[in-house]
This record gives sequence, structure tokens and C-alpha cells, in this order.
Amino acid sequence: MTKTLLLLPGDGIGSEVTAEVRRIVDALGLDVTLQEARFGGAAIDADGVPVTDETVALALAADAVLMGAVGGPKWAGQSFDTRPEAGLLRLREAMNVYANLRPARCFAALADASSLKRELVEGLDIMFVRELVGGVYFGKPRGIEMLANGERRGLNSHHYTTGQIRRVARTAFELAKGRTGRVCSVEKSNVMEAGLLWREEVQRLRDEDYPEIELTHMLADNCAMQLVRQPKQFDTILTDNLFGDMLSDEAAMLTGSLGLLPSAALGEAGRPGLYEPIHGSAPDIAGQGLANPSAAILSLAMAVRHSFGEERTAERIERAVETAIEGGTRTRDIGGGASTAEMGQAIAAAL
Repeated sequence: MTKTLLLLPGDGIGSEVTAEVRRIVDALGLDVTLQEARFGGAAIDADGVPVTDETVALALAADAVLMGAVGGPKWAGQSFDTRPEAGLLRLREAMNVYANLRPARCFAALADASSLKRELVEGLDIMFVRELVGGVYFGKPRGIEMLANGERRGLNSHHYTTGQIRRVARTAFELAKGRTGRVCSVEKSNVMEAGLLWREEVQRLRDEDYPEIELTHMLADNCAMQLVRQPKQFDTILTDNLFGDMLSDEAAMLTGSLGLLPSAALGEAGRPGLYEPIHGSAPDIAGQGLANPSAAILSLAMAVRHSFGEERTAERIERAVETAIEGGTRTRDIGGGASTAEMGQAIAAAL
């Protein structure tokens, strides 16, 4: 059955890396209908909003959505609800993709590109499971208000419910069953009530339904330290929206470059997933053909695996990326001089 993949190139290097996704879809001969829509700053410029109702409808009707990147200094002065990033938050909420999977894997050929010693990162394979539609990014009340004394106050609310915690924890436990069976749940239960609830509910779900899973708990600040001290102690890390955002970006640099790491945002079974490289729009190099398309192509692999149900094809894509790197084709961020298109061509050739 033909699958539908909606591409949202977005801003900056987004159009460059999603063009290479198209190349890989063609090289594989996938039975996929590609659609494309404006998103982020590009949509603001053309449509006045960071994502239109029509684009949200396309996303909900697709089998999978793959975006490039959003944002840039051009739109930095706009209010939070009209910035490019607001379109991403709206799309995540509309699709209800509450479980964000962010793998941090270090290719053997790039172990020396990491900021840590080879022995600390060679063979690294961590799966972050980040709650994506709750917490401080979505909590209300929020905003900037004027106080009676003339000062301004910025306000963001951080809260979680039992149901929000348990559904993302279940995703982490299910993934861990196919890995090493170990989950480390990360929060700040020592100073945050929402963190304490997180710890209690994750432990309760494990005790009730997943006794075979080895569950540990760690405070977020300690986890940040441990990721640069001894990262291979981790297998699956479960955490909330804010801490997951920061910790997974930290882990990305252990692998050598943000340009290598994909992500998947998943909701209920049978609903479309949202896939994206975790890098930004990189306006400083946009339009120069310098961006690494590997993360976008690896995001395609995750879409093929989780939304299309084709594990073998997903593995082929992942191996092709590794083969291209091992063969010496590398963009500037990983120590080479290949262009975005040359990197995509090498990956397609490896297929």
C-alpha cells in the first residue's frame, strides 16, 4: 500500500537536507507519495502564520511527517506565539506525538570526532525517550506580565499528570525490551513536585507491568555530568520535555556532530509520526551547500521503521550512512569537505 510522507523543509538548511531525503526515497524506490508544505518562517513570510490549518490537516492525514528545521534571526523579534518555533509546538500538540525518540549513536569511524576520548564514546548507543507535549513548554499560565512595582515578570508553568507520565514511560519500557532492558529515569525530584510525581509514577508502572526492566533513577544535573564522564553506562534514558531537550543535545556532541542525530516523535499506534533532525536551521551556512544531511536521512530511516513498518529498509538506510562515512565522504562538521549534495549522493550510492 502506498504511504504518504509530508515534507516540511522549513527554514535555513531545512530545504537543503530534505532535498537529500528526496534523493534517498528515489534511490530506494519506495512506494511513497511525497507531499510538501511551507512551515516555520517560510510559512510566516508567505501565509502570515508559522503553520496553516491546511498544513496541520495534511500532517494528520499523512502516514509520516518529516521536517527540516525552523527559525532564524529574521523572526527572532516576533512574539512567542508567532515565531517559527510556535508552528512546531502546534504541530506536535495537534498530532499528539508525546514520545520523542532521540538516539545518540557514535559511528566507529567518527569516534575521534567526539569531544571525548575514543574509549569513552566508541560503541556508544543511547536512546533518549523525551516527553514531548507536556511540561514547561506547554504549561499554562505563561507569559510576561507587569507587576505593580513596575517590574516585569516572566512566567512558565511546569506540570505533569499521571497519564502523561505513564504513557511515555510505557514507550520507554517497550523500547528497552528490545535493547538491553535497562531504563534510567531522569528528573529533579529533590526540588520539584512534578519531578517527584514523575519518579513515583515511573516506578509504579515498572513494578506493575514491567518487572523484567532494570529501572534506575537519576537527578537531571547528575545525568548531565555522567553523560560526559561515563556515557556508555546508559542505554535508555527516560525524561521530561525540558530536561530531554537539553540532555539529548549534550549527548549529540558525544557522537561528533549535531548533523548526525535523527529523532522520531510518536503518539498512539496507527497515528502519523513526526520525524526531524535535531539540529537547527543554521542560518550562518544556509544556502552554501555545507550542511550535513545525514541526520535528516537517518530521520527518514526512523520514519520507515516506525510509521511504514519496514525494519529491513530502515536498517539499509542506516548502514548506507555509516558506509558513506567509513568510505571517507564527510561534510565539514565531521572533518571533511563534501557538500550537502555530495554527502547525499554517497549515501544513495551506498544503497
